Amino acid sequence: MSSGLIAAGDVTRVVVVEDHPVTRLGIVALLEQDERIMVVGDVGTGEEALAVVEAERPGVVVTDLRLGDGMDGVGVTTALRSRRPAPAVLVLTTYDTDRDIVRAVEAGAAGYLLKDAAPDEIIGAVVRASAGETVLSADLAQRVVARMGRARPDLSTREVEILAAVARGLANREIARELHISEATVKTHLVHVFTKLDVDSRTAAVARAREEGLLP
Repeated sequence: MSSGLIAAGDVTRVVVVEDHPVTRLGIVALLEQDERIMVVGDVGTGEEALAVVEAERPGVVVTDLRLGDGMDGVGVTTALRSRRPAPAVLVLTTYDTDRDIVRAVEAGAAGYLLKDAAPDEIIGAVVRASAGETVLSADLAQRVVARMGRARPDLSTREVEILAAVARGLANREIARELHISEATVKTHLVHVFTKLDVDSRTAAVARAREEGLLP
C-alpha cells in the first residue's frame, strides 16, 4: 500500500481480463489495495476486453493467457497494441512454457508474470508497465532470449502428421493404417522426429513440438 496523496494524473487505470470469476475478483481486490491503481473494468473474455478498453481507455490491461473459448491473451495483446493510444498489456498467468512467454512478448506484451508471484511484485509490475517499462523476471528474460535465438526444428509435413497422430494416442500400427503407409515407415519418420527435436520418447516429442508451436 502506497502512502501519501497521489495526483489524479499519477493513478494508473487498469482493466483486468480473467475468465475465472473468483480469481478475477482476487486480482481486482489486490490491485485496488494500492492507491496508485484504479481498476476501471474487469471482464472474462478477450472480446469483452476490447470493448471495455475502448470505453475506459486504461493505461494497463492485465490479462490471463488462456481465456476459454474465443480470443486468448495473446490475441488481446495483438489487438490492443495496434490501437492508438495503446495500453500496456501485462500477462498474468499460471502457464510458464517458453513458447507461451515468447508468443506474448512477440505480440507486444509489456510483461509476463506468474500468478504465484508476490503481491507486491504484481502491483509493482502494473505500475512499471504503466511507466513504459518491460516487466520480465531475470529468469524469464533469459529464457525468452534463449528461445528466440534458437533455430526452430524443421519437421516435414509427413513428420508433423505422424506426430499429431501420436499426440492423439495412436499406436504405430494405427498411424500406418490411417496414413496408408507401412508401420516401418512410421517408425523411420519417428526416428527422424526424435533426432530433430532432440528427444528420446514419444511423450517428450509431443511436448517439445507443442513448445515449438509445431502442434496445437
